[in-house]
Amino acid sequence: MNAAALRRYTPFAASSLQSLLQYRSTFLINALTATTAVGVQVFLWRAVYGGRPGGLPGGYDLPRLTTYVLLAQVLGLMQASRVDEEVSGEVQRGDIAVSLLRPVSYPLSRFATGLPVSLTNATLVAVPVVALYALLLPLTTPTWGGILLFAFSAALSLVIGFGVNLLVGLAGFVTTNIWGVRVVKDSVVAFFAGQVVPLALMPGPLAAVARVLPFQGMVDGPLRLLLGRYDGAAGAAKILAVQLGWALALCALAALAWRGAVRRVEVLGG
Repeated sequence: MNAAALRRYTPFAASSLQSLLQYRSTFLINALTATTAVGVQVFLWRAVYGGRPGGLPGGYDLPRLTTYVLLAQVLGLMQASRVDEEVSGEVQRGDIAVSLLRPVSYPLSRFATGLPVSLTNATLVAVPVVALYALLLPLTTPTWGGILLFAFSAALSLVIGFGVNLLVGLAGFVTTNIWGVRVVKDSVVAFFAGQVVPLALMPGPLAAVARVLPFQGMVDGPLRLLLGRYDGAAGAAKILAVQLGWALALCALAALAWRGAVRRVEVLGG
């Protein structure tokens, strides 16, 4: 896709950003809620393992585990782009008919709409939250190489998260209301991504299941790269290759699901 084609999606991103900044009070409330939720998770894990003699399970020490738990919540916040909710809402209201008339790819337009939400959460919420807890608690300082690998991996994690959310949103073509589907998705993704429990602390069989699912590339993969929990360059390349494979597979699956959904779209009065 050339630059001229990509520019067609700029208005979607600009409109999403304007809408987000227009409701600043809602954004502020969500930011405060996210900060509190992060604190609950961090201090809960520190309370569980803070007084433990000797080393922690999974090869962690307390600062490294605190860093993992903190950034796991931050990554989860970045991936909360509301794509699933907005797509299902368009289907339910019948607004999807207008989207079918636009000379653009609907999945790409939804990605362009969700990207400013993720980036705004990252810059205006995640960065201040990490800075706050870095002042309050001892954290592990990553290497520059780890930060660079994390940046690439975090970008791939956003694509994986988008693919998952778009597929859930497209379920609105089959089920009128996807609220239950979204609740289940949020719980399953948070658990198997390593956002609730680091995969290294899971029982062996459960961790094995988590590692073959795409969700581990949303949280656990990026944090393993950031914290240096991999075996040399080959280990880092394997993590990124698995993420890239899942990102491409989910995007292809979402494109197929969209084509199938278009065939069965029914809008009252249309």
